[in-house]
Amino acid sequence: MRKIIAAINMSLDGYCDHTAMTADEAIHRHYADLLRGADAILYGRTTYHLMEYWPTVVQTPTGNPAIDDFALVMDAIPKIVFSTTLQDIEWDSARLANRPFAEVVKELKQQPGRDVLIGSRSLIIAGMNLNLIDEYQICIHPVVVHEGLPLFDAVDARKERRLVKTKTFGAGAILLYYQPKDQ
Repeated sequence: MRKIIAAINMSLDGYCDHTAMTADEAIHRHYADLLRGADAILYGRTTYHLMEYWPTVVQTPTGNPAIDDFALVMDAIPKIVFSTTLQDIEWDSARLANRPFAEVVKELKQQPGRDVLIGSRSLIIAGMNLNLIDEYQICIHPVVVHEGLPLFDAVDARKERRLVKTKTFGAGAILLYYQPKDQ
């Protein structure tokens, strides 16, 4: 059975805003490796639109090997986008979900294959509330942004997790790996 992994970046004060954080080469390499080990990534509309930046890097590389490699991997991984407002998606490796989030995740979880990633705050909250997430990878960046969307503001009840591993990056970010406490 596949593992469902929630992977997201967060500021020191608990906000999720990809534009407020600066990922160094080591973080780009880490996420490229994570994407390589997965069969799909699930996004909501807002995060999907942020990620649409990466095909431009594929077309016009930056010259930074870690960033350019991440762009190639991000461009290639299948993406399932959950949106009630999007009618069309132009990214070749993406498709709109045609069923509710819980149904899609439960089906993906039962299929053979590699892990499935969730990369949007709203979907992480939904997955947590439905007890569908097997692992959380929360990368905390050493920045206080004091605005944005808090990661866990809409969790419906107390959720205990246990820390299973950490990874520290040279620029001061730390990746925390959590699993549900009952696993």
